[in-house]
Amino acid sequence: MIHRITVIIISFLLVQLLFPQNIFSQDTLRVSLQEFIEIGLENSGQVAYESRAVDLAGNRLDNARSQRILPRIDFSSQHGVIPGVVSQLDIPRGQLYLDPDLENDWEDWAIFTRAEISAVQPVFSWGAINRAVSAAEAAARASSYQFSAVKAEAEMQLFELYYSYLLAMEISRIIDEARDQIDQVDRTLQRMRDDGDPDLKESDLFKFDILKTEFEVEVVEVRESMNFIKRVWNYALRATDSQKFMPAESFLDPIAYVIEDFDHYQNIAMHSRPELRGVEFGIEALRNSVEAVKAQQYPFLFLGITGSYANTPNRPRQTNPFIINSTNFATAGIGFGIRQNLNFSSMRNSVERTQIEYRRVQDLHHAVSDGVTLELNEKYRAALIAETKMKQTEAALSIARNWVRNEQLNYDIGFGDVEDLLDSLQKELELRIQLKQNVFELNKRVAELYKASGISVNQLQVN
Repeated sequence: MIHRITVIIISFLLVQLLFPQNIFSQDTLRVSLQEFIEIGLENSGQVAYESRAVDLAGNRLDNARSQRILPRIDFSSQHGVIPGVVSQLDIPRGQLYLDPDLENDWEDWAIFTRAEISAVQPVFSWGAINRAVSAAEAAARASSYQFSAVKAEAEMQLFELYYSYLLAMEISRIIDEARDQIDQVDRTLQRMRDDGDPDLKESDLFKFDILKTEFEVEVVEVRESMNFIKRVWNYALRATDSQKFMPAESFLDPIAYVIEDFDHYQNIAMHSRPELRGVEFGIEALRNSVEAVKAQQYPFLFLGITGSYANTPNRPRQTNPFIINSTNFATAGIGFGIRQNLNFSSMRNSVERTQIEYRRVQDLHHAVSDGVTLELNEKYRAALIAETKMKQTEAALSIARNWVRNEQLNYDIGFGDVEDLLDSLQKELELRIQLKQNVFELNKRVAELYKASGISVNQLQVN
C-alpha cells in the first residue's frame, strides 16, 4: 500500500539529480512553483551547458556577417639593425644605386623598420556571402529552439519535483492521522480483552498485530522518502546550511486546467513545439547553405588594397621609381582581382553533400512531426485517464468514509464487527493515499500534455 507510494515517489525523483548544492536549515523559505522552476533552471548544469550552444551559434553568425566588410586584412612588421652604405663617388644620396662599387659601412649602424598591410574587400560573390549569412541566422534560430526544448524538459522535471514534495507532505499527514486511529483501535481492543468481550475473536487480535507491524515499516519508508525529497529540493536550490526550502502551498490540490479536444493541442504543437521549430530553421539554414556552395563555383570579384613602408636612417631612399631600396621606401596599391576555384569535381561534390544534408533534415522534420503527434496522442490519453482516476477515487473515498462511520456507529451500539471495522479503516486509508497519488498523477499528466503541446508548464496554476 504505502510501500508502493514510496517507490513511486523515489522513481520520480531519481531523474532530478541535475542541480547542485547542499542543505540543512534554520530559516524556512517558502517558494512557489514558478520561483522553484526559475531557481532550478538557473542552477541546472544541463541547461547551462545547452545555453553555450546558443552562444556558439551567435558567434558563428557574427563571424559570417564579418565576411561582408574587409573579411581579410593583414598587418606585418619586421625590425632589426643593419649597416649603412658608403660610396667613393661624389653622387647624390638619392642616386647611390648608380655606384656599382657601393659598399656597406660597418661603422654606421641603424635600426631597420618595415611594415606591410593588405586587405581584401568582396565586390561580387554571386550571393555566396549573403546566403552564408542567412544560413548562419537560421542556424542561430534553430539552436535557440533546441535550447528551448532542453529547457522545457528541465521545467517538466522541476515541476514533478515540486509536486513530489507536496505529495510526500500529504502522505506524511495521512500516516500521522492513521497512527492516531490505530492507537485508538488498539486501546479499544485492549479494553475489550480486559473486559472479556465475547465479540472479540483471537483472530482479530492477530490481524491487528500484523497490521501494526506492517504499518511501522511503512512509517519508516515514508519518513525516509520525505527526508530524501528534502535533500533533493535543497540540492536543486543550492540551499546553504542555514536555509530550508518548502513549497508555498501546504496541500496537494489539482491544478487549474481544462482538457480541450485533441485537435486544439495538435494545432498548438505543430506551430509551437521547439523541436519542430528548430528543425524548420535547420531546413532554412541548409537551403541557404546549398545556394552559398553553388555560388562558390563562379568567379569571385574582389578589391585588393596593399601598402608597404620601410625606414632605415642610414639607408637613403632612392629617387628612381624603378629602383626600390628595400630598407627605406613607401608604396601603396589598389586594384580589382578575380578568384576562381578550378577544382570543379570537388565543388560538385560539395554541392551534392550539402543537398544530401538538406534532404536529410527535411526527412528529420517528417520524423519529428510523427514523433510529436504520437507523443501528443499518448499524453492526451494519459491526461484523460488520470482525470477519470482522480474523480472516481474521490467518489470511492466518499463511500469508504460512509462505511467507516457506519461500522463505528454499529460498533458503538454493540452490533459491530471488529474485522469489518478494521477493513473499513484500512480501505479508507488506502483510498486517501490513492487519491493524493492520483492528484499528483493528474497534475503531472496535464503538465506533460502542456509540454507535448509546446505550452510552458509555468502557465499551470494551482486551484
